[in-house]
Amino acid sequence: MKPIASRTRAARGTLQEKVAFLADARHYPHRPRAVWSIETHFAWVFLAGERAYKLKKPLRQASMDYRTVALRERACRAELELNRRLAPQVYRRIVPLGRTRDGRLALRAGAGGVVDWLVQMRRLPASRLLDQALAERSVGARDIERVVARLVAFFRGVRRRPMTDRAYRAHMREQIRRGARELLAPDLALQARRVNRVMQRQLAWLARRGRLLQGRGAMLRDGHGDLRPEHVFLGTPRHPCCVIDCLEFDPRLRRLDPAEEMAFLAMECARLGAERLGRDLLDRYAQAMPDPIPQPLIEFYMSRRAMVRAQIAAWHVRDPEFAGHARQWRARAYSYLDDALRYVRPANARD
Repeated sequence: MKPIASRTRAARGTLQEKVAFLADARHYPHRPRAVWSIETHFAWVFLAGERAYKLKKPLRQASMDYRTVALRERACRAELELNRRLAPQVYRRIVPLGRTRDGRLALRAGAGGVVDWLVQMRRLPASRLLDQALAERSVGARDIERVVARLVAFFRGVRRRPMTDRAYRAHMREQIRRGARELLAPDLALQARRVNRVMQRQLAWLARRGRLLQGRGAMLRDGHGDLRPEHVFLGTPRHPCCVIDCLEFDPRLRRLDPAEEMAFLAMECARLGAERLGRDLLDRYAQAMPDPIPQPLIEFYMSRRAMVRAQIAAWHVRDPEFAGHARQWRARAYSYLDDALRYVRPANARD
């Protein structure tokens, strides 16, 4: 289905108008009792009964560009296709948000044109998402087994995108420098000394311990790209274990060593107070692949992912939707930079 071109900005509608429409339960054909709205940096998510709908914000950030309806449609289709790799039962279809002939919004393609696109998903019980289950201390050994089994099957079957060892080291070096440049953007107003300290330590690790990357370039896959606890669903009798919300907008950012993805998940578990569980995930992954990973490499990967998360936190400073919360987002960025430094120090210290 192709969108009908809208002629004016007014016909396309404002984000505020779309959010208000989608927050009203009366506008959904399945008539949910209520709708819960969740705002993220890049999107709005509407929980409507047993379904969820994601509306992407019309913004541009680094390699992500959602500024036009056509670009958002393309991103929605990519999100559907890519996320069906790890959560085929969750990602249902793409839904047009249209405008009727008399100018009203509707969850269908109307005579007045398609003004946006939504990803429709099956709503999962929040209590079985890993971050919530950790908070409620309800994660069991079988849960961890299912998560690792699901991820190992994914990594084994997903498309490989290898690099030579030399190219992978050069790629990692450029990623470190680029990340620092982005964090040092004047409008973010972060302390340069803290950013530079992380960059220098990570570059020093590459110079001293770069041999540990030998063979890792051959491991690269078109992976998930954002493997955090809030994206890991532990499963219920009705819904199998799965992983949602992969990074769809840039395949370069999904080109990762599975060990780095697992290190990221373990790092985020540690931030939630579950460091031992994170280590268990890593150990079970290494046994199942099998993929013995030196501890200094795991720590370096954790440091790298923490720096990426610092960038994402800092970007919120630029978002008008989060006006007035710049101090909070800078504090979050600094927290991740502290983690990045903490993990790279032991990696540098080991012989």
